[in-house]
Amino acid sequence: MRTLFLKNIDKFIGNFLIRCFPGPSGRKIPRSPDKFLFIRPGGIGDAVLLIPALRAVASTFTNSRIDILAETRNSEIFNLCDCIAHIYNYDHPAEFAACIKEKYDVIIDTEQWHRLSAIVTRIVHSKSKIGFSTNNRARAFSYYVDYSHADYEALSFFNLLAPLGISTPREINVPFLDLPAKAVSRAKNLLGLLYEQDFIVIFPGASIRERRWSVENFADLAECLNKQEKISIVVVGGKEDRYTGEQILQNIKGLNLAGRTNLAETAAIIDQTSVLISGDSGVLHIAVGLNVPTVSLFGPGIADKWAPKGNHHIVINRRLHCSPCTRFGNTRPCSKNAPCIQEITMQKVFAAVKSLLGHN
Repeated sequence: MRTLFLKNIDKFIGNFLIRCFPGPSGRKIPRSPDKFLFIRPGGIGDAVLLIPALRAVASTFTNSRIDILAETRNSEIFNLCDCIAHIYNYDHPAEFAACIKEKYDVIIDTEQWHRLSAIVTRIVHSKSKIGFSTNNRARAFSYYVDYSHADYEALSFFNLLAPLGISTPREINVPFLDLPAKAVSRAKNLLGLLYEQDFIVIFPGASIRERRWSVENFADLAECLNKQEKISIVVVGGKEDRYTGEQILQNIKGLNLAGRTNLAETAAIIDQTSVLISGDSGVLHIAVGLNVPTVSLFGPGIADKWAPKGNHHIVINRRLHCSPCTRFGNTRPCSKNAPCIQEITMQKVFAAVKSLLGHN
């Protein structure tokens, strides 16, 4: 509900405000910029896939400082990147006020569509401002960059670095996430004896209903893997996934950690798994950042943009004529109960997991 409210604010007020601001006067990027601000609203997945670009900036400008302006729902992921100096939350008024008082050499707005972050970019003092030119938000930037739904999202973020002289790589180097020692220790305690054994992690959640595979399918899959492959199952997720985890594990012995871990601890658990099974989600991208094999289920989402790349990732996508239907994070309600995701068979997913287990 809160996300929908912000989108409506952006649609009407954001569109009006962006037309009121004149374009920024400065264009020149300092030869050796000392202070960067990256703006990253939105979900966990975007935040994870931004981190390779952050690391590229840190390695190119070795004496620079990188700050992040994010929001509460995704800011925790930036604790898994050791090159970030400070994290501000724009939905915390005191932190937002502190951020806009700062002065930066370069501000990079990584939001793909909505205008409010572009307005923030415009009002915070900086010598140069960079962002995507997907609509009239381009008025806020000294340099604006094209955005394509055909590009892998991590590479799209690299395109924003072109004005800095940083080229977009052909592929992303992995792993690119850092695990805090405290999170690793907590994961070890939670997993107990499983920490030294092979196990599979299932993340059944998704921020959008149309991206969720059915609980019955997950339960059947967990039972087959447990009984046929003799491998333990661990369920991760938020508090809202706790009951789903119980349903998935109702016929087998497994470990339901949904609602019991923060984001860093969830990442530390995923780091120990043989395979992660997930829909199109931020948790899926955490596994990518840790170089953990995955089986992912795609339907409404754009697989070219969001699906993991590489031989140790298997993407299951029925590619129906009506999918993908998501654009700039918006997925329309499906009157047909999302057959693109719900009609993926348990047997198909089981075969994919079994293939990765054999490969590993």
